[in-house]
Amino acid sequence: MSYKHIEVKQVAGFIGAEITGVDLSRPLHDDAVKEIRQALLKWKVVFFRSQNIDHAAQIAFTARFGEVTYAHPHEDEPIEGFEQILPVDRSRYERRNGLRRSSYESRWHTDVTAVVNPPAASILRAVNVPSFGGDTQWTNLVAAYEGLSAPLRTLADTLKAEHRFNARLRIPSNSKLAQRIAANPQVSIHPVVRVHPETGERALFVNPGFTSHILDVSPQESDLLLELFFNQISKPAYTTRFRWNNGDIAFWDNRATAHLAPQDLDHIEVERVLYRTTITGDIPVGPDGFRSQVVEGEPLTNELPTVLKKNAKKVGVKVLS
Repeated sequence: MSYKHIEVKQVAGFIGAEITGVDLSRPLHDDAVKEIRQALLKWKVVFFRSQNIDHAAQIAFTARFGEVTYAHPHEDEPIEGFEQILPVDRSRYERRNGLRRSSYESRWHTDVTAVVNPPAASILRAVNVPSFGGDTQWTNLVAAYEGLSAPLRTLADTLKAEHRFNARLRIPSNSKLAQRIAANPQVSIHPVVRVHPETGERALFVNPGFTSHILDVSPQESDLLLELFFNQISKPAYTTRFRWNNGDIAFWDNRATAHLAPQDLDHIEVERVLYRTTITGDIPVGPDGFRSQVVEGEPLTNELPTVLKKNAKKVGVKVLS
């Protein structure tokens, strides 16, 4: 694949590339946007170094690739004027949820698969990251699927799984996070294998952060199958690891990747602040044509979730139109 408006350097065997030759603080030529999309579809996650853009520029860049969603289904304290941005701030997270960790979800996960239309892509911008540690990892779910034996691929093609917040994890019911999840429950049924709407590739669409169980099998079979699939998507061969510096940006295809937040900072007193935007996604479709279904909740769009909109009106907060 040749590029005329950007430079692309592969960073790992199965996933990841660094893009140079563009300044994201300035309007991008349409052809550059097309080439960035091409690189994203091929490498699943792409990285831009030393961009140093602000909230408005991040939203504008995200919008070149699709509709920018509201920050997050459970974000009830959005940044004023920038409701599309989710702060990934360990100090803020601990203050709001009473839990000490670096991200909303500290296990391997694909963003917000509890909703029926998970984001098509996510963009994360580093603003204040430590000089050591705090790396993020991504894995290629297409390569993970293709790495299964043929009989297992055939089986996986027929399976469906439930996705929800707080899946396979027991958060104290009286915690602020558990209460926020209970106030706006999100549960969906997705195919275990998703056909990518743009490339036609098949991806192993399960993750420890959101997948609770596989349908139509026994609990023991579900646990064993998910253990096998989770081990498959987290194999080091399919991953890449990114060392953040202030101003860096990661842009990943949420339909074909899972990622892992840092595991090495919770015991250290350091600040780590990044900002995430997401792009409205379509409804996943499996190889057999099965389309994801809603159990609870509503699709993720550019509007404030209904539950949060009602709460905002109660306290007189201006909401998105």
